[in-house]
Amino acid sequence: MTTRILTGITTTGTPHLGNYAGAIRPAIVASRDAKVESFYFLADYHALIKCDDPVRIQRSRLEIAATWLACGLDVNRATFYRQSDIPEIPELCWLLTCVAGKGLLNRAHAYKASVDKNVEAGEDPDAGVTMGLFSYPVLMAADILMFNAHKVPVGRDQIQHVEMARDIAQRFNHLFGQGNELFTLPEAVIEEEVATLPGLDGRKMSKSYDNTIPLFGSAKQLKEAIARIVTDSRLPGEAKDPDSSHLFTLYQAFATPVQQAEFRADLLAGLAWGEAKQRLFELLDAELGEARERYQALIGRPAELEDILLAGAAKARRIATPFLGELREAVGLRSFREQVKVAGEGKKKAAKSARFVSFREPDGSFRFRFLAADGEQLLLSRPFSDPKAVGVVSQRLIAQGADALELREDEGDQFTLWLDGECLADSPPYADPEELDAAMLRLRDIIAGLAGAQG
Repeated sequence: MTTRILTGITTTGTPHLGNYAGAIRPAIVASRDAKVESFYFLADYHALIKCDDPVRIQRSRLEIAATWLACGLDVNRATFYRQSDIPEIPELCWLLTCVAGKGLLNRAHAYKASVDKNVEAGEDPDAGVTMGLFSYPVLMAADILMFNAHKVPVGRDQIQHVEMARDIAQRFNHLFGQGNELFTLPEAVIEEEVATLPGLDGRKMSKSYDNTIPLFGSAKQLKEAIARIVTDSRLPGEAKDPDSSHLFTLYQAFATPVQQAEFRADLLAGLAWGEAKQRLFELLDAELGEARERYQALIGRPAELEDILLAGAAKARRIATPFLGELREAVGLRSFREQVKVAGEGKKKAAKSARFVSFREPDGSFRFRFLAADGEQLLLSRPFSDPKAVGVVSQRLIAQGADALELREDEGDQFTLWLDGECLADSPPYADPEELDAAMLRLRDIIAGLAGAQG
């Protein structure tokens, strides 16, 4: 079975060495796996949420596209496109918006951080919050679900967005799938082994800290940046500690094991920092030299880049266009040439109610989600090894009723569900103790209602 992997790159800046080591290089290596179908896109609609400078966005799109191609992305193997060239994505975003709960989006980290910042400053909680920022997770869900990606490599700060995409997909499947899974439930992949490079000052390399090393600047610019790397005051001849040196960490990310061992030994033997920086420069220049030349050539031929991206968009739309047609059909946006089904004819659709939804994780374990009637997730179970256990637990919870529910508040912002002394499920996080108490009360009311309906 082919695994689909999808990665988006927001077009708001110029790629630096940290982006290369942490995202670009491992993604290109992964795209060469015959068992993987890779989708890489320039997230230029997402860029509009963060940046209102058209010149910067246009330049960033050009630079990021040239970077991926210069670093070796094979567009014959991977699908490489601009988000804004796929009109099916914003249409899908609207379909998903119509089923995404506001309560779900209220809990998005970026939105909550903006609200908290405003409250601390004594301003209106939503001051400066655009609908783009608020509904960012829905657009990300559309990016992922448009191509039914199985895996989405993300940083830890993006895990929540992939989980939201799963929740939205599951609700859409429930409402419109008629027994079919229209959307694959995506899995967030945290690549622990991928390098997180330190910048010039030792903190994580980031444009926010202004401590980056340019990826495709000239050799002179690369050398000047490396010369600014902060080191300790040990003199030539004094032993240096490689494990506390971020210069060594940078060298390690690009060197062979033999080179690493030699560099470590020389630092312990008293290698001068100036010579150490020269070696790092030579290593990086050798790694990036050919790619730098390809990058400069591509930047000088923007029409060629345009053709490559439009070809990638056409390839992506061969999947997106018919799939969106299926989704339009599913929600009722159908041609009048088809037989019109009159509302109310035949068996009436059952009223929506709270429900347990079981699913299988990639590791083979089983879980359930307990969803309210509007699709909001109330509980996510711990893993079970036996799928039958999921059904047994859900039946017991309803049979015993609300009075038998054992709910415990965590030290943080969640509560847990216990049965026979075993923790079975966790709630989503809540903003404050009042919201947490209200959620527990709501859960009891819903379980009571289900128990009464069965009785």
